[in-house]
Amino acid sequence: MEQSQTMEKLQQEVDLYINGFKEGYFPPMELVARLTEELGELSREVQHVYGMKKKKSSEAIKSLEEETGDLLFVLICFANSQGISLEKALSTVLDKFKDRDADRWTKKEETI
Repeated sequence: MEQSQTMEKLQQEVDLYINGFKEGYFPPMELVARLTEELGELSREVQHVYGMKKKKSSEAIKSLEEETGDLLFVLICFANSQGISLEKALSTVLDKFKDRDADRWTKKEETI
């Protein structure tokens, strides 16, 4: 059974992998373009699975998990290249949402 990893460990693992190549990280604009590309590929899979636009028989079917992983990999590359802690970034955003949207949505009733 695989052990869960922290976001910090995932960032370190990607950093170790990327720094194993002379080229290192792509420039920021290239990484943003890659993020857009990967999001498009994930969107295409979601359309195939849940939408009206199914793939042609000649198009390869990839899993939502694989496409999500591709997107996350490139996002981690971008964060690493910019010195961003994704753990800290997500924590900050969650705090913002919890405060700003505290009364925005209908809360589920707690069961005892």
